[in-house]
Amino acid sequence: MKKMATLGISARSGPAQLIQTEAATQNYSRPLAIVTTLFFMWGFLTCLNDILIPHLNAIFDLSYARVMLIQFSFFSAYFLFSVPWSKVVNTIGYKTTMVVGLLTMAVGAFLFIPSASVVSYPLFLAALLVLAAGITGLQVSANPYVDLLGKPETASSRLDLTQAFNSLGTTIAPKIGGLLILSAAPLAIAQLLQLTPEAQHLYRVQQASSVKMPYTAIGVALLLLAVLIGLSKLPKIETATTLPGQEGDDSIWKHRNLLLGALGIFAYVGAEVSIGSFLVNYFGLPEIAALSAKIAAGYVSFYWGGAMIGRFIGAPLLQRFKPGYLLALCAVAAATLVITSMLTTGHTACGRYSPLASSTRSCSPPFSA
Repeated sequence: MKKMATLGISARSGPAQLIQTEAATQNYSRPLAIVTTLFFMWGFLTCLNDILIPHLNAIFDLSYARVMLIQFSFFSAYFLFSVPWSKVVNTIGYKTTMVVGLLTMAVGAFLFIPSASVVSYPLFLAALLVLAAGITGLQVSANPYVDLLGKPETASSRLDLTQAFNSLGTTIAPKIGGLLILSAAPLAIAQLLQLTPEAQHLYRVQQASSVKMPYTAIGVALLLLAVLIGLSKLPKIETATTLPGQEGDDSIWKHRNLLLGALGIFAYVGAEVSIGSFLVNYFGLPEIAALSAKIAAGYVSFYWGGAMIGRFIGAPLLQRFKPGYLLALCAVAAATLVITSMLTTGHTACGRYSPLASSTRSCSPPFSA
């Protein structure tokens, strides 16, 4: 009997249809609420990168190309570990995969402690890769699990609603991260170059140590969440299987909605992550707002807050209108706002980013369309 992970995307036939029909007859509000905490946590951790970028940039005096290795390392985990995690789901199930993913994330969070102690940029990147590998496991298990907890026709709305809490985490993270990690104003490059090598090293150790407490607390929280998920009585939803006598010839390339959805996610995630990563530096430009890094970090929350509002708005809209039409409308709106910010300065340029996030997130490509 050949197993195949049930992703609940466009075609629902055979065993996948039976699983979905059975799930639709029960009330899964409580397990859905428990799994939603995972969406919040990985959103929070993902957007802490927007604070790490200016912080590590100040410590190591990096170019924009090198500092963006933070996001490259983080999001490379999705490309590297998605398929292996899908095989893990097929082997140990959704719930256990969530627990293993949380434990992997905890390891990555705790790796920030030695990274800060030795002030090593490569170690920071390695810690981020491990952390993101765990997040990938959560996404591979939690997204299809939520998709299957209810009626097929409301799967898009259900995913959008749970991911609204993901956006709540992304909204809170920049503000908290700014307070904890960017609490001390960094020295200017000219000031740093005037220090002796020993003084520069001590300065970098002091600046890097600001990440120890936040990521230690995060690691402990992840361990507690892993225990909570492990002890929770979540409904067991089997992965779809190929029945005896049937050929397992299904392929992702046969699902048009999946392919177009993947392309849409590639575009919108690339855009929103790139924008969020540079907002602290963007708001610090003299012709834009001339804000300090700590103050700018608070304003980044408005960007991700717009994404949260877009999610909550998108959930009911996706029940009333075709997702494809809404996606096209939001894409045009997002492009218009980006162009407006590029062509203007001051508060006009800054103010485009909260509605921009709402546009990108309210109709992010739904696989269940």
